[in-house]
Amino acid sequence: MTKKALNQNAKYVQELIKSIEPDFIFNNKVINRIKITNSTNQNKVEKLIKLKKKINSIENCNLKNQSKNLILGDGDTDSQIMLVGEAPSEAEEKTGLSFQGDVGDLLNKMLLAINISREKIYTTYSINFRPPEDRKPTSLEIKRYSVFLKEHISIINPKILILLGSTAMEAITGINNGISTERGKWKEMIVKDTTLPIMITFSPSYLIRFPENKKFSWEDLKKIRKKIQDLKIMI
Repeated sequence: MTKKALNQNAKYVQELIKSIEPDFIFNNKVINRIKITNSTNQNKVEKLIKLKKKINSIENCNLKNQSKNLILGDGDTDSQIMLVGEAPSEAEEKTGLSFQGDVGDLLNKMLLAINISREKIYTTYSINFRPPEDRKPTSLEIKRYSVFLKEHISIINPKILILLGSTAMEAITGINNGISTERGKWKEMIVKDTTLPIMITFSPSYLIRFPENKKFSWEDLKKIRKKIQDLKIMI
């Protein structure tokens, strides 16, 4: 397979393409999004609707009170790969979908680097409401919403969980020290009596602010690609 022409402004793509094996392709095509209501698994959809109502009924929450929209998740609810980000920003709050704008564009390129189309996975956030001025959620907020997140993971029931950013890392693992020391290492989580492999890596928003860390992100992506192959996940 040959590499397709790349957008000259997509520095991240250019950096990664040098390290990608010949049978992997980057491209900048727009990916059509799939909402959870299009899932073939009606039972999951019903559970997700109930979960959304539960989150929306939370009381005494400044995040909810100051936000305009609840972002639950989107993508393929039957996917074996689930990706958890940190919290919605203005772009997500407007659309009601996860990972929009520049952050979404970068995520798409990261996934395509390991031959994953965005519509083939399921994405969500650790916090379902946009924090004021896009500040980092507090540990108390992360802990409060982690209950919903773990239920969310149980409903989707993936075979691989990818945590993007320190907020996602803290929500699932309880670790709140620097992500640099934790990223790139496979960890485990028990879901429905099944061991779920977890990979922690940098969030796209972080990589936009600190592009020098994209090389580490690529190392993590290669580990994810190998795990997908080892588990024989069709994606």
